[in-house]
Amino acid sequence: MDTSLLCALRGRRQLLVAYSGGLDSTVLLHQLVRLREACPALRLRAIHVHHGLSPNADRWAAHCQALCHRWQVPFTLTYVELAQEGLGIEAQARKARYRAFAAALMPDEALVTAQHLDDQCETLLLALKRGSGPAGLAAMPAELPFAGSVILRPLLATPRAQLETWAKQHQLVWIDDESNQDDRYDRNFLRLHILPALEARWPHFTQAAARSAQLCGEQEQLLDELLAQELAALIEGKTLAIAPLETMSALKRAALLRRWLATLNAPMPARATLQRIWDEVAQSREDACPRLKAGDYEVRRYQGRLWWVRARRGQRQTILAWPDAREARPLPEALGTLAFGQNGDTVRPPRPEETLSVRFSAPGTLYIVGRDRGRTLKKLWQELQVPPWQRETTPILFYDEQPICAPGLFITREGEALHEPGWKLAWHKESNDE
Repeated sequence: MDTSLLCALRGRRQLLVAYSGGLDSTVLLHQLVRLREACPALRLRAIHVHHGLSPNADRWAAHCQALCHRWQVPFTLTYVELAQEGLGIEAQARKARYRAFAAALMPDEALVTAQHLDDQCETLLLALKRGSGPAGLAAMPAELPFAGSVILRPLLATPRAQLETWAKQHQLVWIDDESNQDDRYDRNFLRLHILPALEARWPHFTQAAARSAQLCGEQEQLLDELLAQELAALIEGKTLAIAPLETMSALKRAALLRRWLATLNAPMPARATLQRIWDEVAQSREDACPRLKAGDYEVRRYQGRLWWVRARRGQRQTILAWPDAREARPLPEALGTLAFGQNGDTVRPPRPEETLSVRFSAPGTLYIVGRDRGRTLKKLWQELQVPPWQRETTPILFYDEQPICAPGLFITREGEALHEPGWKLAWHKESNDE
C-alpha cells in the first residue's frame, strides 16, 4: 500500500476524482484504484467535465467512461457551457469545471485533483508574471476548502516525469489534448518553452520553486494567525468596521482588508484595487453612497462599515403582475420569490375586485402599522435601516394602487388583517443573497 498517497488523503475516505483522461488524472485514478484494493474503506467516484471545446471531446468522454467501468469506479459525465464573462478561454473553462465539481460533490466527499510539482512551478511563474504578493506566490496548497468540503492534491510533490514513468510501467492509456501544444496559452508556453530551459540549466528548479511557494504560504499562514483576533474584532456579520482601520498603517490595513474579503470568498484584489476600496469607498465624503464594482459584487459603505454585496440593478420602475396568489411570484435580478403560505407577515386577503402586483417603490405618504404618523418610503427605509442598495430591490405587495406590505419590514394600515383571517406573506431570498 502506498502510505504516502494514503497520508496525502488526510483521513478522507470518500473521494470524487476530477478525471480529464489526461496523463496526470489517469495516473492519479489508477493509484487510487490500487490503494482501494489495500484499503477497502476507500470510496471512489470519478467526474469528467465535457467543455465541448474540442472536436474530440465526445471520444474523450467515452474513453473516460470505459476506463472507469473497467476499474469499477462510478462515473459521472457533466456537460458545461462557458459563460462569456470577459475571461480567457482557460479561465472560463476552469470556472465552469469547478462549478460542476461543486455541484457533484456528495456530503463528506472530498474533491481530488491531479496537479503535480511541475504544475506548482508553472503556477508560481504565472503569479510572478502578474506581480502577485505572497498569497499569490504561495501557489497551490495540498488541501484547500471547497464547496463545504475540501480539494486534495495528493500529487503536488510529484514531478511529471515520475507520473510518466508510472504510466509506462503500468501500460496506462491516456488522452493527449491537442490544445496542450498551443503555446498561445500562458501555461502551455511555460510548459513547452520556459520550464525545459530552466530545468536544463538548473535541474532542481521545480523543487526550489515549490519550496519558495511553500515558504510564501507559511508566511501567509503566520500573518493569518497574527491578525486573526484583530480581524474578528472588526467583523460583524459580513461587514467590516472602518474607524479602527484609519489609525493603522497602510500595509496592515491592506492585509486586514484582504483577509476580510477572503472570509467572504471574494476574488483576491490587486494592490491598486485595495487602495481604491479605501480611498473611493471607505474614505469618501459622509453624504456619499460610494461603491466599487468587482465582478458580480460591489464593495459598499453604510453606517461606518464596509459591505460586500451582490450587484443588482434597481427595480424602481418595475411593476410585476401577480395574477394567481396561489403560486409563488418570481422576482427579477435573482431576488428570490414572494409567496403566500404558512409563514411570514399577516396581511388581509385581497378583495375579489382587487388585483395584486409587486413593485419596488411607493409614492406619497405611507401609514404603517405601529406608527402614529405617515412617512414617505424614503424616510421609512432610513428609519428601518435598510441599506441604500436594497431600497430599490426590496419588493412591496400592492392591491390595486395601494401598498400593502414589504415582507419582513412593514405592513400598511390598509393591509392590516383586523376582522378576518389573514394571509401570510413571505419573501424567500436566494441562499447567497445579501
